[in-house]
Amino acid sequence: MRKGKTAQLSIPQAAGRTAGGGSSRSLDHWLVRRMLAWMHEPPVVVRLWDGTEIRPSTPAPEATMEIRDRGALLTLLLNPDLNFGDLYSAGRIEIHGDLTRFLVEIYRRLDARGTAPVLRAARAWINRPRRNNLSGSQDNVHHHYDIGNAFYRLWLDGEHMQYTCAYYPDASLTLEQAQAAKMDHVCRKLRLRPGDTVVEAGCGWGGLARFMARHYGARVRAFNISREQVAFARDRAAREGLADRVEYVQDDYRNIEGHYDVFVSVGMLEHVGTPQYRELGEVIRRSLRRDGRGLIHTIGRNRPKPLNAWIERRIFPGAYPPTLRQMMDIFENTPFSVLDVENLRLHYARTLRHWRERFEQHRERVGEMFDEQFVRAWRLYLHGSEAAFSAGELQLFQVVFAHHDNNDIPGSRAHLYDGRMLP
Repeated sequence: MRKGKTAQLSIPQAAGRTAGGGSSRSLDHWLVRRMLAWMHEPPVVVRLWDGTEIRPSTPAPEATMEIRDRGALLTLLLNPDLNFGDLYSAGRIEIHGDLTRFLVEIYRRLDARGTAPVLRAARAWINRPRRNNLSGSQDNVHHHYDIGNAFYRLWLDGEHMQYTCAYYPDASLTLEQAQAAKMDHVCRKLRLRPGDTVVEAGCGWGGLARFMARHYGARVRAFNISREQVAFARDRAAREGLADRVEYVQDDYRNIEGHYDVFVSVGMLEHVGTPQYRELGEVIRRSLRRDGRGLIHTIGRNRPKPLNAWIERRIFPGAYPPTLRQMMDIFENTPFSVLDVENLRLHYARTLRHWRERFEQHRERVGEMFDEQFVRAWRLYLHGSEAAFSAGELQLFQVVFAHHDNNDIPGSRAHLYDGRMLP
């Protein structure tokens, strides 16, 4: 596996590390204080390259942010949404203390602050996400998912390779148990029965499709445009004796054909983009039988807002977490009714905690696979994502739906919780 997979940074280094005189130091401190005021005074100490510190008014700071050169400070101020991640990845900013707690405090204050409309519009244009047309989706998926199955095997659950929110009905569950519980929860919501035909849009490494076939007797056709994931899924299905019940198709969801009892998509909608929601709704309409059931599981938001610019640019190109209102564009132009909505936000925070703990256990191996900049970038991504769900910056929606005139609807949610959870 080749090194240097992360985007190369072109942030200029500062000419020197000295303060350069009292006037320069005063300007540096003034800039830091203006930045902290704009962020609603987070409980964070800022340490500059010359060792001086700007301390918050709070008596118990959560962390210390060390800015290691003047160029890093100026770059951070120019576009903090994008440049903080780049500077941290490059080692020009360091966080001393609990990185997740630091980011939780930042998220909570950024959500409360206001930004001048002109500046907000300029940053939105500079940080605009990549497109999710047919060719753009291919490039975006390749950037994130085709960097090597061996990397993901280091820190995802070993059995199913689930790269989506797990479900913790019991907080003591292991990551493997919680991922199995998530898949069982999805199957119960869909009231999956032996012999049901299922089409899955965006299947990852194929764990849910195999789970449906093995534990519920379904026949699954799963679509994915990541070549590495599809190759892994096909091999795994063959070795587990499920190749006659699960078909993995390396193709875009827009090319789904046929008629099915169930439509399911777990963790793909974030990569679709709101301009394509009506098209997705049409794909579901033509695919789902009149008595069929559907479920979409996605990261979301309470209010419309792009994904963090650094994560979209460096980690998840083209990603956008929708609000529930935006999701309705999938259904309102098609003959579907939404039957159930559940928010698993804190379940995703716990999932990410398990992922980042495993990632840190293998950080040296990750560094050998890639480089130190990659290690720091993914550490920030995992901590930042956990912080975003913990702070309510991100949500996790599961939406169940069916045709508007389908009256085969359970009278309660008892089917979700009756009986034992599958292993």
